[in-house]
This record gives sequence, structure tokens and C-alpha cells, in this order.
Amino acid sequence: MKTHTISLFVMNKPGVLFRITMVFARRAFNIESLVVSAAMDGKYSRITITANGKSAVLEQIIKQCSKLIDVLHAEEYSSVNTLEQELALIKVKSDASLRSEVLQIVDHFKARTVDFCENSLVIQVTGSTKKLNAMIDMLNKFGLIEIIRTGKIIVRRGSEKT
Repeated sequence: MKTHTISLFVMNKPGVLFRITMVFARRAFNIESLVVSAAMDGKYSRITITANGKSAVLEQIIKQCSKLIDVLHAEEYSSVNTLEQELALIKVKSDASLRSEVLQIVDHFKARTVDFCENSLVIQVTGSTKKLNAMIDMLNKFGLIEIIRTGKIIVRRGSEKT
């Protein structure tokens, strides 16, 4: 199964997200992450969906979403012409004896600590999904307490609009 990143530009109205997710559900296409935020003027929203599944089914989903009222644009994006970022907050066990090793990993991944307690740290990291997964793998040996991720957001490179 291939991972797909779909971006939709929609009217910022109640019910739009529900109608879009129902298109995915009717096709038994599981959504892995979903990010929704208002666009620049608040009248519109950008929805970024990451999902795993067959390309042929996804093509039908995009066509069906494009036909929905309040959907202005729907498209699948590859990493070739886009910038992709994700944010994670990772809470990891860290007593005094392990703290310097954890902080070296934080530094290596160009992350930062946002909370510092006696027995734990909360780390904020941004980057590609691969980068976040690699950092989580490295921190796993210390004992992960909690991980919260935003899901992928994308923007088209250059002057073209997403």
C-alpha cells in the first residue's frame, strides 16, 4: 500500500469535513492523519489528508471530493514538488543520569525542549515524517511517555499555489 498526501481547498463552512471523510469511508480508505486550518482570509480552509491505499481508489476519491459542494480544489501531491512538514511533541523519561544523552539526540535532530521536569522532558521536533520517526526510534530506549503528532502539512514549492 502506498502513502498518499491529498490537499483540499474548501469553503470554511460546517459539514464540509464530514462530507469529505464520508467519501473516504464509503471507499473503505483509512485516513492516517488529517490536518485542517483556516486559509489566509478565514472564508476558506486547507485540508491535508494522509492515507494509505491503492492509487486507483484514491483517484476516484479525489474525483468524488472535487464534485462536492464547497470543495474548490482537490489534488494528490508528491514530495517532488512540495515541502512537507510535521510537528511532534514527545514526552520522554529522563532522570539526571540520562539527561545529557537525551539532550544530545535533541540537538542532533535540531529539536528543542519545551518542558523540563525532574523525571521527564517534552521535546518539540519538526520535519519530515522520516525525521520524526527516526528521532522517536532513538528516544525509545529511554522510555517514551507520550507522543502527539500533528500530521503532515504541505505547501507547493516556488510561486505556484498549493
